[in-house]
Amino acid sequence: MRIARFSIDGNVAFGVVEGEGTGPDGLVLDIIKGIPFAEFERSGTKVPLDKVRLLPPVLPSKVVAIGRNYAEHAAELGHEVPDAPFAFFKPSTSVVGPGDAIPYPSFTRELHHEAELAVVIGRMCREVPRERAHEVILGYTCANDLTARDVQRAEKQWARAKGFDGACPLGPWVETGIDLAAAGDLAITCEVNGELRQAGRTGQMIHGIADLIVNVTEAMTLLPGDVILTGTPAGVGPLDPGDEVAVSIEGIGTLTNKVIKRG
Repeated sequence: MRIARFSIDGNVAFGVVEGEGTGPDGLVLDIIKGIPFAEFERSGTKVPLDKVRLLPPVLPSKVVAIGRNYAEHAAELGHEVPDAPFAFFKPSTSVVGPGDAIPYPSFTRELHHEAELAVVIGRMCREVPRERAHEVILGYTCANDLTARDVQRAEKQWARAKGFDGACPLGPWVETGIDLAAAGDLAITCEVNGELRQAGRTGQMIHGIADLIVNVTEAMTLLPGDVILTGTPAGVGPLDPGDEVAVSIEGIGTLTNKVIKRG
């Protein structure tokens, strides 16, 4: 099922998305009783999707992102492929939702898009065995690992280049109906103003989803709602104020945001 987080009339709730398609037309939200990280019931109270504001589908305590996990992307930036997953963090304050504006950071002249599959963790976990990785996944959503590329090149660590406010759009919802095997071979694209920039498949990942969960949880506890970004295929490129960027993943949906000039 597709689980969205939304606001209406000043209230925030989770709901199950009902209907066909990925756009708001004809889709409704059945508000749930409880939270998606535990057993919940559908309330039967329904609201049209186009009458609500979609929010980031989760509020992670941390976003653990994996760099250079697609060989062609590493090559296009002149990087070597790491032997083991190469992780970095994006803070919770970098997370925005579908439709939210992305303010162009004042400290960069080279903002890039990076379309990614995001793994949403469904339960507290640590030192997860590979054969049990599927048990800790709530579902999957779309992500855009926005990067200040010039700052990334200039600074030895990536906290500012990838952690600025608005640097981690997530959405539009969490798809729980994709199993781990299927998630390992999904089409992923990025369009800017309708122009195709990135097109790949998650099957091109060097380190698969289960391996990433094992690697990350060897070092730290993941909490419900935490997110692992799995890397981006080749084709990353610049964004300018006024651009509309859309990340689409097969079986999940489309995450769209507009870049604006910071006021």
